[in-house]
Amino acid sequence: MSRVKIKFPNEKPLFVTMIPVRVGDINYGGHLGNDAVLSVMQEARMQMLRNWGYQDELDAGGNALIMADVMIAYRGEAFYGDILSISIYVEELSVKSFNLLYHISTAAGKEIAHAKTGMACFDYNIRKIANLTEELKNRLSGIGI
Repeated sequence: MSRVKIKFPNEKPLFVTMIPVRVGDINYGGHLGNDAVLSVMQEARMQMLRNWGYQDELDAGGNALIMADVMIAYRGEAFYGDILSISIYVEELSVKSFNLLYHISTAAGKEIAHAKTGMACFDYNIRKIANLTEELKNRLSGIGI
């Protein structure tokens, strides 16, 4: 079986945050559920946008964002009370879209997941993909952070 492999850039992350594993994040196996990993990724992305002064994914530097796809490679278990460290990187920045890479580990350094979301800029008024604004492009390029 071929496995998902995500390669992280060598440069420093665009954003790093810490998120605790909540009791509702635990599945019947007693560890962080796969659905909760996606939720943790969204929370980390929202914290990054808020850190940049944006309200949410509907107005991120003049762009609304929509997730086009996602890949998650599970690397280890996390448990209730663990503090997760999420490092976010950007790759494949184009005119209309970009990828965000998430390196998720415990605060102690144990790898939990590697993930990637394909994000597209979206105009909800006309329901179509839109171009990246210069402001968002600069933020994603590390300019003005």
